[in-house]
Amino acid sequence: MKGVQRDERTVAIAFDSTGLKRYGRDEWHQEKHKVSSKRSWRKLHLGVGDDHVIYSTVLTDKNTMDDAATEALCDQIEEEVSMVSADRAYDENHVYKTVEAHFPEADIIIPPKDYLHYNENHHPKRCAHMIEIAAKGQQTWQQHHQYGKRSGSETAMQRYKRTFGNQLHAREMSNQEIEVMIACGVLNRFTSLGMPQSYKSV
Repeated sequence: MKGVQRDERTVAIAFDSTGLKRYGRDEWHQEKHKVSSKRSWRKLHLGVGDDHVIYSTVLTDKNTMDDAATEALCDQIEEEVSMVSADRAYDENHVYKTVEAHFPEADIIIPPKDYLHYNENHHPKRCAHMIEIAAKGQQTWQQHHQYGKRSGSETAMQRYKRTFGNQLHAREMSNQEIEVMIACGVLNRFTSLGMPQSYKSV
């Protein structure tokens, strides 16, 4: 994402997506006016660092699959990346190839889909995850590869919706793209001022 203040260290990036309503249309509006749901939602894709900074953002229609936004998300990231993590929706060979082309030194941590079996057609890093999970189990694999860092992307989604709501206000796609870019820039500004510290109550 352009305008992010850079430093000399590397970041771990997590990809994720969430839905945003288009200018207030909701399920009741769809039912009453027979509006197709695909017209009333956009999908916001984010690339979030382990420092809670949003490094990339892409807005698409609702039917765009998560993995299809990978190239556009990677294109916006100028930082040194040590790890890229995502959920099973991104477990595709082309995602591994795209991430590896942009960040050759980064670990790619994506849990394989349950129905997959090892074969030479899969990306080598994808195959390595299959073998390790079969040998050690899913939980051990997650702990070994620090998969828990992916929760930062989920936190970013919650921060976005709690701050700006779960709907877009602009009507045209081009303006909606600007709207989410501005919103993510504001969140990054908040992050630069300091994240809240949470403590367990006693």
